[in-house]
Amino acid sequence: MCGVDEAGRGPLVGAVVAGAVVLDPQNPIVGLKDSKKLSAARREFLYEQIQLKAKAWGIGQASPGEIDQMNILQATMLAMRRAVEDLATRLGAWPDKALIDGNRCPELPIAVEAIVKGDAKEPAISAASILAKVTRDRQMMTLHEQYPQYGFNQHMGYPTQSHLAALQEFGACSEHRCSFSPVRNALALHSR
Repeated sequence: MCGVDEAGRGPLVGAVVAGAVVLDPQNPIVGLKDSKKLSAARREFLYEQIQLKAKAWGIGQASPGEIDQMNILQATMLAMRRAVEDLATRLGAWPDKALIDGNRCPELPIAVEAIVKGDAKEPAISAASILAKVTRDRQMMTLHEQYPQYGFNQHMGYPTQSHLAALQEFGACSEHRCSFSPVRNALALHSR
C-alpha cells in the first residue's frame, strides 16, 4: 500500500509536486507526521530517512504550464499519478492500493482510497507529504536564485503581501501560474 500527497496547490508560482511512499514495517521511520507540522530542518532529516528506509518512493509533478492548461485540481491529480508511476517503476511493480490525502483520487490502475486529513492519520501519507514539500521547497530555493526580486525563499510562492507587491512591481516570471488571478492581474497591469 502506498501513501500519496501533494505540496503546492495554493502558491502562485512553480510546479505542484506529489510524493508516493510504500513504508517498510521492518524498517520504521520515527516522527512521521503532516509535513506542515514539522520544522524545515526536521522535514529535511525525514526526507533523507524516507529515501533510505522506505520500500519504495516516487515523486511526480505538474508544471505551471500544465496547471494553466488544465486547472490546479486536474494538475494535482496528474502529479499524483506521476508520483505513483515513479514509485511503481522503482518498486518494479504497482502497489496493491494507493491511499490519497484529501477527498479526490487520481485515476490509477490500482485500488484508490481518499482519506481526508490523511497526512495526519496515515504514516505513508505523512511520508509522501514530506517528500512532496521538501522537493517543492528546494525548487523554490532554486527559483529564488534565478528571481531574487520575488522573495520565493521567504514565502515559497504563496500569495503573501510581499509576493503580491513584487508581482505588482516586477510583473510575472516564466514560472508563475498565469491562470491564477493575482498573476493574471499583474500580467494585465504590465501589458499596458
